[in-house]
Amino acid sequence: MNTPRLTLFAALVMLSSCTSNSHIYRDQPLVAQVETGMSKDQVERIGGKPLAVSNRTVVPGTCYDYMFTNAGHKQPFNVSFDYSGKVDHTSFITCAQWSRAQQKSREPSHKGSGVGGMGGMGGSGY
Repeated sequence: MNTPRLTLFAALVMLSSCTSNSHIYRDQPLVAQVETGMSKDQVERIGGKPLAVSNRTVVPGTCYDYMFTNAGHKQPFNVSFDYSGKVDHTSFITCAQWSRAQQKSREPSHKGSGVGGMGGMGGSGY
């Protein structure tokens, strides 16, 4: 089993389940219509200009931040593009959170080894 991908998936599930009311926003055009492989122009035709555009820090590409609002509740949403400008990921977290999740998934695991000074404590450093 691919441990980094499993770790990334688990982190994203936890982030989205803790911070998202995704069922409220499932009919938003960005959520309902944006698909893997779409271009930046296609995404912008659907969702408009993003609030912020950032270069991805772990895997080459770009990330668009959007913000949904419903009854005073704000929910971040990102659309992430690969090096060729095609959608490769969307989620109910900010681009910065997505970048941290990607970085975390690539860090070597030191569980039980006593290496790294923090053992299995985790959670600090952010």
